[in-house]
Amino acid sequence: MREALALAREAEARGEVPVGAVVVRDGAVLGRGFNLPIAAHDPTAHAEISAIREACTALGNYRLDGATLYATLEPCVMCAGAIVHARIARLIFGSRDLRFGGVRSKFRLADSDVLNHRVEVVEGVLAAECVTLLKEFFEARR
Repeated sequence: MREALALAREAEARGEVPVGAVVVRDGAVLGRGFNLPIAAHDPTAHAEISAIREACTALGNYRLDGATLYATLEPCVMCAGAIVHARIARLIFGSRDLRFGGVRSKFRLADSDVLNHRVEVVEGVLAAECVTLLKEFFEARR
């Protein structure tokens, strides 16, 4: 999660909402990402999507069986769907996203009983640091 926080700070330095994500399997980092939708002119350029894409490229496979995704913010519905489609085993996130959260706050997509893959979800890891980073970012913009 500390690496995801460092990536979130990279997003912040670029004027993007500070969210970072890391995909890990068997102790090795396979993918990293931070928010870039503004710079990339791409609404799908979320930290989780970038990390998943990089991990899939590293493995040469669109499935990430046994992998863990660390994210500083609860994934949105789009990212939660990608996590399920990639068959990621575990999601660990820092802060809930009360407005757009697709895993706990608004929906429970990642571990839904109606889907054929369920992700183990752990929340609140380094939550205070994740929340502070987001809070300070948005306060500075207002």
